[in-house]
Amino acid sequence: MSIALSISGRNRARKWDLFLEEMKPGPETRVLDVGFSGTDWSPVENYIEKHYPYPGQLTALGVDKADEFRRLYPQLKVVEYDGGVFPFSDGQFDVCWSNAVIEHVGDESRQVLFLKEIRRVARRAFVTTPNRLFPVEVHTRMPLVHYLPKRAADACLVMAGRRWATGDYMRLLTIGRIRRLLAAAGIDDYRIERNRLCGLTLDFVIMFGS
Repeated sequence: MSIALSISGRNRARKWDLFLEEMKPGPETRVLDVGFSGTDWSPVENYIEKHYPYPGQLTALGVDKADEFRRLYPQLKVVEYDGGVFPFSDGQFDVCWSNAVIEHVGDESRQVLFLKEIRRVARRAFVTTPNRLFPVEVHTRMPLVHYLPKRAADACLVMAGRRWATGDYMRLLTIGRIRRLLAAAGIDDYRIERNRLCGLTLDFVIMFGS
């Protein structure tokens, strides 16, 4: 196993433990996972699907084609959508889990909509996202390039053979930007936890609702 994958595994395990401790899901808890991956690229993909003890209570929502995902996780409810308004009624879920998705949904207006929709359909939320100020970008595993202005960073990614990470694929957040997005979404009952690596904040966990 690579060093990066090992670090990612430990980090997700810490977040999973925090999720269980804070959300305390039980056999009747209706949980929404926003942002499943259509393909299990690694052992840490689709983490909640691999570990949630009550899969019959879990609904996965995502923009990826779900044929392979459904074969891998046949006990789940799976919903594909266009990345806009969630196709669920108000308060349909007790808890929403969304791990490292908000940085992929598009510009600031799309990120605000994403948070509003989580708030609308779930009583409580557990949302994670990488820290833009961590020196190594966790998706591309490239150091420092993400500090550049967006156009310059995208040009460097193209030259490095990572065109897939350009454009709206990735809009990383600082804690200040997260707070502004939450305010714009009308969410004020939140708490932010930091996951650290070597003393630096690797990513954030945003919890809100009651």
